[in-house]
Amino acid sequence: MTFAPPRTAVLALGTFAVGTSGYVVAGLLPALTGELAVSETAAAQLVTAFAIAYAVGSPLFAAVTGRWERRTLLVAALVVTAIGNALAALAPGYVTLLLARVVTAIGAAVFTPAASAVAAELTSPERRGRAVALVFGGLTVATILGVPLGSVLSQSVGYQAVFALVAAFSLLGAFAVRLVLPAVPAPPPVRLAERFTVAKDPRVLAMLGATVLGCLAAFSVYTFISPVLSATAGVHGTMVSLLLFVYGAGGALGNVLGGRAADRWGARGPLLVVFGGITVVLALLPLVATTVAGAAIVLFLWGLATWSVNPPIQHRLIELSKQNAGLVLSLNASAIYLGVGLSGLVGGAVLNGGGPLLLPEVAAVLTALGAAVVVAGWRNRVKRPALAE
Repeated sequence: MTFAPPRTAVLALGTFAVGTSGYVVAGLLPALTGELAVSETAAAQLVTAFAIAYAVGSPLFAAVTGRWERRTLLVAALVVTAIGNALAALAPGYVTLLLARVVTAIGAAVFTPAASAVAAELTSPERRGRAVALVFGGLTVATILGVPLGSVLSQSVGYQAVFALVAAFSLLGAFAVRLVLPAVPAPPPVRLAERFTVAKDPRVLAMLGATVLGCLAAFSVYTFISPVLSATAGVHGTMVSLLLFVYGAGGALGNVLGGRAADRWGARGPLLVVFGGITVVLALLPLVATTVAGAAIVLFLWGLATWSVNPPIQHRLIELSKQNAGLVLSLNASAIYLGVGLSGLVGGAVLNGGGPLLLPEVAAVLTALGAAVVVAGWRNRVKRPALAE
């Protein structure tokens, strides 16, 4: 099949909408704590609620909607995401906002893995890594634009207006997908129990474990970036938003480079390099990010390394299970948000117990463990003719 950038681009537009839905709470943390009168740790549980619902819902709803034509499924998922964000904008209090986040997560849980699988299907094998990276790049752009803009807007119009804008953009994404994407037949039906059989391969488990550790490390710091930067560089408000733009710019470049590196060198080398890079950057963050310039450099490098991880992981998962690419990508999406969900709990515990400066150091240990899991996963070889070694 020929590469079709406009089709892949609208899928990236959709992942931008669901990515902003998932990550925007990090930028809204000061507004949420002020308007809802809750602690930073309690506000961060809005990330946890979204992420856990996503992690549980991704394989479940993938099974329920397995026979749906893919374009229809993608449009419906974005509409549900829009409804969840609209409910968040109208939520009268913390508990109802938590419930709205769960609804939003259901739409995101269906959209992201389906979009990645469709992009891979519509792309020639030699460019598959870049196509998946482009779709996943919508999540990166969410960190570049969605989260910082949400942070800036929340300071003047409140967090409710930000959720309303994300709802509107989700509907725009649904319209674009319906207009540009061709009808894509559903893959062969697979029962829910069968969806987990691909995870019996220890190499697949290793990649999923690396995803969990990488996301847990990244979001343990990113979710609480406002108190971290306040403690290191003494910055607040708009300056934090600007530094989030810098992080996102690094992430955009990292996502592109990660996809190209996977296409050229495979997954193992790039994964070890970026996990090592993340470990070093996080370990040095409290020492280097003591000025605005130092914080900008560290956040750019951190974003560059962090967002280079997922393209080679997805490349490896597709390589290991070509016949079940949608299944393993769905499991990887669950692993991403399991890590994000745990980050609210782990990060909150570290913040309360040791303060914000301890967060990057704990995260560095987690990324080092992620590198070890990658190495162990490659050593564990399973002889299966259908799987690529």
